[in-house]
Amino acid sequence: MDKADIGLIGLAVMGENLAMNMESKGFFVCVYNRTPQKVADFISQRAKGKNISGAYSIGELAGSLKLPRKIMLMVKAGQAVDDFIELLIPALSPGDIIIDGGNSHFSDTIRRTEYVESKGLLYVGAGVSGGEEGALIGPSIMPGGSPGAWAHIKPIFQAIAAMAEGGIPCCGWVGSGGAGHFVKMVHNGIEYGDMQLICEAYFLMKEYLQMGPGEMREVFAEWNLGVLDSYLIEITRDILGYRDENGEFAVEKILDTAGQKGTGKWASEASLDEGVPLTLISEAVYARCLSAMKEERVKASDILTGPSGGFAGDAGEKKAFIEDIRRALFASKIISYAQGYALLSAASATYGWDLKYGEIAMLWRGGCIIRSSFLADIKRAFDRDPGLCNLLLDPFFCEAVKNAQGGWRRVCAAAVSLGIPVPAFLSALSYYDGYRCARLPANLLQAQRDYFGAHTYERVDRPRGEMFHTNWTGRGGTTAASAYTV
Repeated sequence: MDKADIGLIGLAVMGENLAMNMESKGFFVCVYNRTPQKVADFISQRAKGKNISGAYSIGELAGSLKLPRKIMLMVKAGQAVDDFIELLIPALSPGDIIIDGGNSHFSDTIRRTEYVESKGLLYVGAGVSGGEEGALIGPSIMPGGSPGAWAHIKPIFQAIAAMAEGGIPCCGWVGSGGAGHFVKMVHNGIEYGDMQLICEAYFLMKEYLQMGPGEMREVFAEWNLGVLDSYLIEITRDILGYRDENGEFAVEKILDTAGQKGTGKWASEASLDEGVPLTLISEAVYARCLSAMKEERVKASDILTGPSGGFAGDAGEKKAFIEDIRRALFASKIISYAQGYALLSAASATYGWDLKYGEIAMLWRGGCIIRSSFLADIKRAFDRDPGLCNLLLDPFFCEAVKNAQGGWRRVCAAAVSLGIPVPAFLSALSYYDGYRCARLPANLLQAQRDYFGAHTYERVDRPRGEMFHTNWTGRGGTTAASAYTV
């Protein structure tokens, strides 16, 4: 019997669809699941007549694969991944490859790569984005881990990945250790930010302009033809136009509490570790947390007061304000990506990954949730300057924000004056104003720290790195605390 090209463990939605995708591209796949009935059902139903076989033990799976064996885990992140690694190691031979295609934390992938390599095997942590549909017809794949594994998995991964313009696969080697899962984590953080920004644009149109879903659908349809062209704008258009079985707009019947799986939170935590402001994405995470406090918010709405009022302008003024919202959305989106890429840059230096930022943008051009035409502009920015420290300093993005700035500020001012919550828009603008400010009030903050804790400070008239302490009260001594940065 012929040996399979790759093994896949885990037959939930993503695992099944990836197996079908691999088979459709000409690869022989062997699947395994801890519940034997799932294997039997898949083989006899959806995979019937396909070049897919089933295994009912780890030993049978390992014995069915070509050398070097390639086994992809599509199981829940966490302990399940470690458990399967322990089950697989005794069944594998030196040079065989274990691939984690779930949403694992990058630090776990670093640890697992080192451990699996110590056993003579190779390990890959592959971020996979695109959801159920992407897994079946072409996801974005971000593999990293043991560099020696790439040549063996490349033909399969690039064949099943989404294709960008010119037939370029949205899959490329990211870097060693946890690089693949870190890039996927940042992708998901940007996804959080994009979704929150779109929701704030929707909320302004709904609450301030008193627009209905059908009218908003037309706005998003128009936006999707310009610089905001993206998967998330496209599906927002479709959602706003969708009517239920009663002919009513379905979106208005959905409870306003959002869930999350943790990758946005991980991105925020990583930004704190790296000392990189990820303010917009963090606000998007917190907005979901606030939305989950439904009962508390309902109670607060009867107690707490704020401004009220709707739009009182004519049709021309309404159209102009919708354009301002579009500008605010575009400018804030730039900020989100600028912050995300700054985090990638910091982590690349910390872990020695040597990330290729333009290529990462191309990995996201198809298949994934944040796919958009905008990513081509990011690729061009890093082509112009591979050492670019912030997207805002690229001429294209600098000019784009300059042109959008007036509308962006008008939208934020209107939202604040009317009490409409737009945390991501406001956070993005505050970051922009802080980043372009040559002198911030941190001089006073550092004086406060020195006053109560003798933490020292630098002076504008002395070389950087030279530290000073002042006895502010006359009662302290000259001893200063050691300087450190968290």
